Amino acid sequence: MKLFLLLSFSAHLLLGAYGFTDETDRQALLEFKSQVSEGKRDVLSSWNNSFPLCNWKWVTCGRKHKRVTHLNLGGLQLGGIVSPSIGNVSFLISLDLSDNAFGGIIPREVGNLFRLEHLYMAFNSLEGGIPATLSNCSRLLNLDLYSNPLRQGVPSELGSLTKLVILDLGRNNLKGKLPRSLGNLTSLKSLGFTDNNIEGEVPDELARLSQMVGLGLSMNKFFGVFPPAIYNLSALEDLFLFGSGFSGSLKPDFGNLLPNIRELNLGENYLVGAIPTTLSNISTLQKFGINKNMMTGGIYPNFGKVPSLQYLDLSENPLGSYTFGDLEFIDSLTNCTHLQLLSVGYTRLGGALPTSIANMSTELISLNLIGNHFFGSIPQDIGNLIGLQRLQLGKNMLTGPLPTSLGKLLRLGLLSLYSNRMSGEIPSFIGNLTQLEILYLSNNSFEGIVPPSLGKCSHMLDLRIGYNKLNGTIPKEIMQIPTLVNLSMEGNSLSGSLPSDIGSLQNLVKLSLENNKFSGHLPQTLGNCLAMEQLFLQGNSFDGAIPNIRGLMGVRRVDLSNNDLSGSIPEYFANFSKLEYLNLSINNFTGKVPSKGNFQNSTIVFVFGNKNLCGGIKDLKLKPCLAQEPPVETKHSSHLKKVAILVSIGIALLLLLVIASMVLCWFRKRRKNQQTNNLVPSKLEIFHEKISYGDLRNATNGFSSSNMVGSGSFGTVFKALLPTESKIVAVKVLNMQRRGAMKSFMAECESLKDTRHRNLVKLLTACASTDFQGNEFRALIYEYLPNGSVDMWLHPEEVEEIRRPPRTLTLLERLNIVIDVASVLDYLHVHCHEPIAHCDLKPSNVLLDDDLTAHVSDFGLARLLLKFDKESFLNQLSSAGVRGTIGYAAPEYGMGGQPSIHGDVYSFGVLLLEMFTGKRPTDELFGGNLTLHSYTKLALPEKVFEIADKAILHIGLRVGFRTAECLTLVLEVGLRCCEEYPTNRLATSEVAKELISIRERFFKTRRTPRR
Repeated sequence: MKLFLLLSFSAHLLLGAYGFTDETDRQALLEFKSQVSEGKRDVLSSWNNSFPLCNWKWVTCGRKHKRVTHLNLGGLQLGGIVSPSIGNVSFLISLDLSDNAFGGIIPREVGNLFRLEHLYMAFNSLEGGIPATLSNCSRLLNLDLYSNPLRQGVPSELGSLTKLVILDLGRNNLKGKLPRSLGNLTSLKSLGFTDNNIEGEVPDELARLSQMVGLGLSMNKFFGVFPPAIYNLSALEDLFLFGSGFSGSLKPDFGNLLPNIRELNLGENYLVGAIPTTLSNISTLQKFGINKNMMTGGIYPNFGKVPSLQYLDLSENPLGSYTFGDLEFIDSLTNCTHLQLLSVGYTRLGGALPTSIANMSTELISLNLIGNHFFGSIPQDIGNLIGLQRLQLGKNMLTGPLPTSLGKLLRLGLLSLYSNRMSGEIPSFIGNLTQLEILYLSNNSFEGIVPPSLGKCSHMLDLRIGYNKLNGTIPKEIMQIPTLVNLSMEGNSLSGSLPSDIGSLQNLVKLSLENNKFSGHLPQTLGNCLAMEQLFLQGNSFDGAIPNIRGLMGVRRVDLSNNDLSGSIPEYFANFSKLEYLNLSINNFTGKVPSKGNFQNSTIVFVFGNKNLCGGIKDLKLKPCLAQEPPVETKHSSHLKKVAILVSIGIALLLLLVIASMVLCWFRKRRKNQQTNNLVPSKLEIFHEKISYGDLRNATNGFSSSNMVGSGSFGTVFKALLPTESKIVAVKVLNMQRRGAMKSFMAECESLKDTRHRNLVKLLTACASTDFQGNEFRALIYEYLPNGSVDMWLHPEEVEEIRRPPRTLTLLERLNIVIDVASVLDYLHVHCHEPIAHCDLKPSNVLLDDDLTAHVSDFGLARLLLKFDKESFLNQLSSAGVRGTIGYAAPEYGMGGQPSIHGDVYSFGVLLLEMFTGKRPTDELFGGNLTLHSYTKLALPEKVFEIADKAILHIGLRVGFRTAECLTLVLEVGLRCCEEYPTNRLATSEVAKELISIRERFFKTRRTPRR
């Protein structure tokens, strides 16, 4: 017994001597906590000396030594840095810090955790590279660092982690080459390097990874032929190499070498040669994409031997030879009973469409045969494909009428048959396809009338039936399709007048009725189509004057030429700021041509062929307008002339009095400005640097347009490198000529001077001075956020090429952004020194830093709610001319409601819906009773993919039930924020909580390679 006690005591001393006690863990974790930013959630509140270590939340201890073995902090919205003290928790087996906002570097001390088996640090803001010391964690099984701005290269020392099973280093901006030492990771099953800047060739040493199941190398800068090492990875199930720059051809025995592939995506490379026939030996193959390459040699019928095939995309490859034998593979695909997508567009296929196409899988959702040389008629039984949602047969040589069985495709949303040789009437059964959104029948030989039944397609967005042989009038039923964005009926023999109901198409962006036989007056209701951008009515017999369409301020192209229009040319065309083309030629217009605004540019305005027009600018080469003869002066007119002189003298004296008053006011205002200049810095005493107008002028190169990065209601933002700063800043110069600019300046200063939150844009200093001409000058200097605004990322097509983002935002990135915004709103509304309402939340006011962390900006309309003064706020709004931004402002603001946190929640809800649908609340799609809110609500949950931003559903995302469920839950949060009555809206704390919960549920366990 004594010997046992002696041994126990000695063991205890040894443990204490080597530091192996729970006290070591306690102190290490307390030091770790001291470097963590918890926000207001206080999730680590149990980490203190009042609780036993093993009872701390998120901490798991071993049963034997009571030492910390598992630390699970994933998805807790923590910030700060990872303390090096974590390396002292020496019994750690699993460390999960993923889905947080940790910055700084990965401490090299993590390499001290020699017992570590699982290390998860994905979705953070860690930088500084991957520490080579991780190679000391010799027991490591899982290493997931996905989505961090780590940059630098991949350390070769990682090759010593021979037990590693999962290695995911995707989306880290890593550069350099793949180290050859990765070939030592012979236990590896999943390797992800997607979306980096890795270059060079894939090392041959990867051939040793015989247990590899998933490999993602997409979106890098590799060069050279298809990596021969991959052929040795016979266990591969998922292989993603799209957009990686590989060239060369695939081995003929590809399918024999990789017999277990489920998903194979080789799209957007430079591959040549034939598609290996041995792919049919891969019985497990579900998805195969090799689109946008240079493959040749035809499509062999072997794909029919792959019964599990769901997705086959061979489009945009020169595979066929425009001959009959090109379509033999169709017959075999009838064996693929689970096929959902077949895309062989632009593949040079020829021949008649086989009847067997109607016998393919009833699960087929998308059939794309566009841009080939198919001829003959569409198979009569095409309606057997009852699951079809997209049917694309355009740009072929198909003939005959539309088969009646098309009327069975009740789920069809897109029917594209343009540029063929189809004939017969447009059948009325098309109206039964009530889910139809896009109908392209243009450039065929259809005849007869436009069927009124098309009006039943109440979801129609785009209707194109131009360049056929149609006659009759435009059915009034088509004017009742509220969603219609594009209506194109040009190049037919349609007659009658333009229906007066045209004004009900408030979402109409393009109207093309040119080269028909229309006549009569243009209806006044045409001016109600406020979304109109393109109006083409040329080549008809319209007469009378141009109606009042001054409300079409967004119109870009207008062609009314070659009609019988008369009267004068409306002067309001001069003020259409977006006008690019106005053709009024060959009509009967009379009088003087306006010479202001757009009429000063003869390259966009055309008026020839109107013999009774005169005047205008010289380039129009019109005759001058004759001046009227002066009237003969009579005794009565002489008396009137004297009266006029006396009145003129009186007016002159009155003007002198007004001018004197203005001068006096100017002196008083200047004195007041000088007092304000002295006052403003006291409000800005927290700012560390005072700066002059001259400094800002020099730093922005004279406020050059080349330095301009944006503009808003009250000013312009420039990028600048200040002499007193070592980094680039953003300078917002207020337009002091704009009413309300001074109040906007003071609102931003007052709102931001005492606020501190990582998701607020940081106000560095301000300038209250005068310029070199003595004019009042105000500017705010912020930290510069290089990734621009969320608006720029959501709508890159509206941005100049040089400023467009390099890619689209992923589903998770969008979720992270809205969580960031919800977090900062909760801070402003609840946890700030005084509650603040932002009053103008929208995507252009959410900026992104290097790591795509969101920062809310532009507090020009913000209000401190405890200091709210209704009269002063209403004055500010009237002077600014806005109450937030149309589409984002809460409905109660439009009725004079006071600013509130509920109004911000509404704006946040609209922002969230836009983030995940890709549609602005002011999109041309919306009008009348259809809003972004109702559009989303009607689609959930069954049609969530139909309204989701298609950029999210890219090929690299596993689009399935979980994705649909995630999107649905997120959009439902947005809908609950957009409730009409303010008190029914969610609180920002609830919003943040629900969104974080969604992120944890759908992304926390994601450990497979990201493609």
